[in-house]
Amino acid sequence: MERIRTRYAPSPTGKMHVGNLRTALYEFLIAKHEGGDFMLRIEDTDQERLVEGATEIINRTLKMAGLEYDEGPDKDGGFGPYVQSERVKTGIYMKYAKELIQKGEAYYCFCDKERLASLKTEVVEGKEITFYDKHCLGLSEEEIKANLEAGKPFVIRQNNPTEGTTTFHDELYGDITVDNSELDDMILIKSDGYPTYNFANVVDDHTMNITHVVRGNEYISSSPKYARLYDAFGWKAPVYIHLPLITDENRRKLAKRGGASSFEDLLEGGFVAEAIVNFIALLGWSPEDNREIFTLKELIEKFDYHRISRSPAVFDLVKLRWMNGEYLKAMDFDAFYELAEPYLKKAISKDLDLKKIAAMVKTRIEVFPDIAEHIDFFEKLPQYDPDMYIHKKMKTDRESSLKVLEDLLPLLEAQEDYSNDALYSLLSGYVEKTGCKNGYVMWPVRTAVSGKQMTPAGATEIMEVLGKEESLDRIRTGISMLRGLGGGNP
Repeated sequence: MERIRTRYAPSPTGKMHVGNLRTALYEFLIAKHEGGDFMLRIEDTDQERLVEGATEIINRTLKMAGLEYDEGPDKDGGFGPYVQSERVKTGIYMKYAKELIQKGEAYYCFCDKERLASLKTEVVEGKEITFYDKHCLGLSEEEIKANLEAGKPFVIRQNNPTEGTTTFHDELYGDITVDNSELDDMILIKSDGYPTYNFANVVDDHTMNITHVVRGNEYISSSPKYARLYDAFGWKAPVYIHLPLITDENRRKLAKRGGASSFEDLLEGGFVAEAIVNFIALLGWSPEDNREIFTLKELIEKFDYHRISRSPAVFDLVKLRWMNGEYLKAMDFDAFYELAEPYLKKAISKDLDLKKIAAMVKTRIEVFPDIAEHIDFFEKLPQYDPDMYIHKKMKTDRESSLKVLEDLLPLLEAQEDYSNDALYSLLSGYVEKTGCKNGYVMWPVRTAVSGKQMTPAGATEIMEVLGKEESLDRIRTGISMLRGLGGGNP
């Protein structure tokens, strides 16, 4: 069997969009599922669009996502260089372009901007496209030679037929046939000597023995031109897998400039890399058992590209948040604390036990920025509505809460051990002595020390972290509030 070889071939033009990361992930999974090779190739032929530092972003993203490549710019597997601008210097693209010229499958074009601007345009699938009229195809060898010797600027164009059809095969969409009249004579080599994305792609995939090519279905319209290039060279075409569109919740194409459209955006938003990868794996693919939580190793074992859907995949942020929360719950505590610590310190400036607070929120948050709303009361007792002391289920009201707090205050003032266990024992003793329900006591105490209806921990756990003086101050504040209102229900 032929060894599976896939490549992720990004252009270094900025942050890695989730669509690009999905492509990289699927390429990685296809190769690793079959014990093959996954390659990184940097496609920087469009020099005007390059962004400084973007290659570092690509490398950092792949590393954080766990997508280790077998070959790449820093791992030569015998098919380098792995950066297209470096490959240009070897003359490989010009060599193959001239081979096509010799075969009559390509030709020199010397048309200037003015002439090109005069060509007619057509609307294809809602886009205005200018079709080249093959003017330079009719140039004689003498004219071409004279133009080249005179240093006249040129491009090299693919010579596509204008009649008949071209068919190519995609693993998801099957055979796709287009009329050759729709195929423009696309540029293969630009006037600066660099290859176009489309031509370099074909040459590199063949010379690097790539067997499977994964890309977005927006490239389906370009695929017939690729097919014609493979046929012209007499090369075997790779297996094509065109992925469905990724949309937002409103079924619109997920914008690259969206607030959560890149891997780095999501990390900055408090998501963890493993959850992002897991979520992205399911944007268009599903296992046989509809399971949703996978480690990368499990994805490698289960991934079958034949189960990729052709329907658009919805980037559901609610689902991603849920999935991230599941990862946080399952995470080793020390690893969780390392990631949570900056958020804890941002929310709390006091000298409190942040590890205990982290343990309180670990199973309650979905993303790290959620931490602040759960723990802000530790920093400062918020202003709260005294009606919070009224709880029908706990059978508490203002008057009963005031009595509980007044009864407990001297006991808590005399208590030296402010550990959770000791405080719980003290409050439980009061419950047993008075014969009331547990919640009848715990609710007013928790309300007084937190000022919130929902907290990440119980009354005694909160008091342990706050310490004796702060806990007593807050209980006294609650008593004063209730006394000022005269107790009882409104």
